[in-house]
Amino acid sequence: MATIEGERERPIVVASNRLPFTLERDAAGALVSRTSAGGLVAALEPVLRRRGGTWVGWPGLALGPDEKIPLGERPFRIEPVALDPDVADGYYHGFSNGTIWPLFHSMPQRAVFEPADFSAYATANEHFASAIAAELGRAGETELVWIHDYHLMVVGEPLRQLVPDAHLAFFLHIPFPPYDVFRLLPWDREVLRGLLACDVIGFHVEGYAANFLDCVERLAGARVDRANLVVHHGDRAVQVGVFPIGIDFDDFEARARAAPTAPESGRERLVLGVDRLDYTKGIPERIRAFERFLELHPEHHERVALLQLAVPSRSEVQEYQALKREIDELVGKVNGRFATARWSPIRYLHRSVPKDRLAGLYRDADVALVTPLRDGMNLVAKEYVASQVADPGVLVLSRLAGAAETMREALTVNPYHVDEVAETIAAALAMDVDARAERMKGLRQRERREDVHAWVGSFLAAAGRERARAAPLSDDDIDHWLGAFLRRRSRLALFLDYDGTLTPLRAHPSEAVMDARMRAAFEGCASHPNIDVAIVSGRALADVRAMVANERVTYAGNHGLEIEGPGLAPFRHEDLVHYEERIAALATELESIARDGAWTEAKGPTLTFHVRRVPLERRGSLVAKARALITAAGFQARDAHAALEGRPPIGWDKGRAVLHVLRARYGPGWSERVRVVYVGDDQTDEDAFRFLQGLARTFRVGATDTATAAQHRLSDTNAVCALVDWISRRPAWS
Repeated sequence: MATIEGERERPIVVASNRLPFTLERDAAGALVSRTSAGGLVAALEPVLRRRGGTWVGWPGLALGPDEKIPLGERPFRIEPVALDPDVADGYYHGFSNGTIWPLFHSMPQRAVFEPADFSAYATANEHFASAIAAELGRAGETELVWIHDYHLMVVGEPLRQLVPDAHLAFFLHIPFPPYDVFRLLPWDREVLRGLLACDVIGFHVEGYAANFLDCVERLAGARVDRANLVVHHGDRAVQVGVFPIGIDFDDFEARARAAPTAPESGRERLVLGVDRLDYTKGIPERIRAFERFLELHPEHHERVALLQLAVPSRSEVQEYQALKREIDELVGKVNGRFATARWSPIRYLHRSVPKDRLAGLYRDADVALVTPLRDGMNLVAKEYVASQVADPGVLVLSRLAGAAETMREALTVNPYHVDEVAETIAAALAMDVDARAERMKGLRQRERREDVHAWVGSFLAAAGRERARAAPLSDDDIDHWLGAFLRRRSRLALFLDYDGTLTPLRAHPSEAVMDARMRAAFEGCASHPNIDVAIVSGRALADVRAMVANERVTYAGNHGLEIEGPGLAPFRHEDLVHYEERIAALATELESIARDGAWTEAKGPTLTFHVRRVPLERRGSLVAKARALITAAGFQARDAHAALEGRPPIGWDKGRAVLHVLRARYGPGWSERVRVVYVGDDQTDEDAFRFLQGLARTFRVGATDTATAAQHRLSDTNAVCALVDWISRRPAWS
């Protein structure tokens, strides 16, 4: 990240599922730490060493209350996140690896959708958020929180609530699936909200970024600027970026040069596969393709061998045990068909291989067969290229790996197409040295230039740019949301909340008056021959009617307990008569506890206890007392903006009020005759959003720090004004 000359780079917080080392217990039960060999650790440890900061992660095992992690010498902090064993199991084995891993790799048939697993995942992410927030509070000068991978996709939302001004960036190391796959996830909007709480979201390749933009547009209702890869989400602008991860090129190249050279005499030509044992890697499909290669090209018998390395992974999981058995059987079958006294066509090693030995195998392999069924990037392909320091080999690469988008000189294949892979192996073995050298030269130049250190630098540079607010709502944005929707019917029922929607929230309700622009847009809708406007407010009916002062408008006051409008019979819920005396007594009780600027607004059948003027540090206890009084009096206590509503427990809300108006005005089949748009800003409007799901276009106004059932978010009343003005200018719908 660029800095002003002489300015010290500020510390960062790195958050990942695991700490930068693996914890184990020795024979005596004592903790032993071993530095992780992964590329992420190699990339980020130098950044933390240079800048300082903290690595937040799960130790991977349960620690005793007084047990200390052996940290060794590190110039940055380590913050372990403790997880209850049941939470850890549901978070890691359940949702992360049993749901997200297969689904994001476009294998939904393998995904398990278990509510308890998502609950554990959300709980674990909340623990991470608390640990990160504590670090931010302790450090005081942290520049960035860099969150990594699919284990922590919802950490952003609780962290944003704890530290609203935190600078958050997220990078996904696996694919992001297409819309039709992602929407299978029952918690799709929760995941998107967690990601959109970040300021920067990074993906390996353009395809994954495009999938993400499709999903946030269609499922989260966000505005998407595809040209600039920006998501306008409520009042925030989220930058999306494409950052293809690389490897430590120089390290692999040096290891390959130093590795012992295999004897030349009689050496078989080597096809190499290197993978973690996982169903996404396509190892059974690869073995079948090699078997087909042997069937089609008998001239290669006793001259070519496949060496398949499968690094053990999740060996305690039954599905992975079954995969190992399948591979064992396939290898035995192929060797049984084709092996001779002096040649086995497949050599299969189910173990890890030291880096130095692996670099030598990469260097000596004539063909690298990298054919995952789906992969976020695939670093094996890049490691093979970095190790090509002698007679160049050929990279055969699955076009379903993210690496295929940038490693253009590879021979790409569909890993499911057995004959295509078989013939591509033959073509790779037959390629002359000049063609091999030309392809490998291009691959090596790119991977050397775009190594893991360049990846870190480019991401941090993007994350370090000044954060932007959402762009103003444009006519094109609104037309995208409503144009086709309104053209299908000739009439629109427009429902609007008042406070916080048509006017900004004010210290006192009497100050909430529509400004001239909003008034003009509103009056334009109210006078439109094709639009019926209704105000659905928590205010008393007489109050909201006086504030709006338009006889063509329908008014639903007290959250719809009272309704009046042109062509409608006046409505007052029949059960209100039973609560009139009790609500008056409750108002008196609430006034007796009002302190520090709190006051009670009596609204006939309901009331509101306002705390907007109360200092934040004293609001919580005051609201708790008011909630207790409201509940003890037999009323419902409902949260509102800096207020607490007291309502009779008669099962009526804004959703039911909207239904009453629609049925009374348009009849029982209203959904076939009228289009509905509803705009509101607080929790009381959520009842209407839920009722109208699938039947209307709904908009939630305000910040994005709360969940909503609305389809779209509007940043503030200025965005509402733009929306209402656009609607008022529509000539007709046909």
